[in-house]
Amino acid sequence: MKVSIRQISQATGFSPATVSNALNRKRGVNQTTSEKIIRAAEKLGYQQDKEVTKIKFVTYRKNGLIIDNSQIFPAMIEGVERQAKALGYETIFSHLNREASNFEYCLQEVLTDSSCVLILLGTEMLHEDYLPFHKFKGHMIILDGWDEDMSFDGILINNTDAACNAVEYLIKKGHREIGYLRGDYRIKGFQYREYGYHRALQRHGLSSPPDGIVTVGTQLESSYEGMRRYLEKNPKLPTAFFADNDVIALGVMKAMQEKG
Repeated sequence: MKVSIRQISQATGFSPATVSNALNRKRGVNQTTSEKIIRAAEKLGYQQDKEVTKIKFVTYRKNGLIIDNSQIFPAMIEGVERQAKALGYETIFSHLNREASNFEYCLQEVLTDSSCVLILLGTEMLHEDYLPFHKFKGHMIILDGWDEDMSFDGILINNTDAACNAVEYLIKKGHREIGYLRGDYRIKGFQYREYGYHRALQRHGLSSPPDGIVTVGTQLESSYEGMRRYLEKNPKLPTAFFADNDVIALGVMKAMQEKG
């Protein structure tokens, strides 16, 4: 059985934090204490994980319907690389394209490399896309994505509260008929923004206006086309819209401006 830091703590009488700091050669542990802990760890058969010096940032592209047009994701990547460099880590970038012919090969290449910390951009991923990553043996963090069955760490946007705050802002501006521009590719983030939209309306005793929920594409051109078709029906427009994201909003605004 693998020896744990807690077992070494019990054997030496030092706290788990002190044991961890000593084994990782961190400052703040005096030399005598550190030597006692290391000797005890060796005697118990403790095997320290190999030190990880690299971060592999993997962008998972399901169809490009969300990440291709957004300027947020290049900023995320740049931020990870800058902070990793500051902490002395090398960053390797990799792309998994679900539509590529060599996808399975590239996926296995990622899953079998446990020498790096894996940061996986999961924006476009749905439940079935996460399943292969349950086999990954290394350290992994999911960025902007999650799944109910996953047992790894995730860093998420607070989608529901952020959407709720945006709609609250419109209500404070006097709007009572607030529509919803709904992306047709229902990633997790969009689902939780939809919850926030409805939650804000319900707080104020409001509901979605008739014909006020408009489903459009998630790219500039497809959101423009979807809104153009909607406006051709001459619907009764709400006084404001909440959009799933900025790309959708920009495409819709173009169609609205053309229609006057």
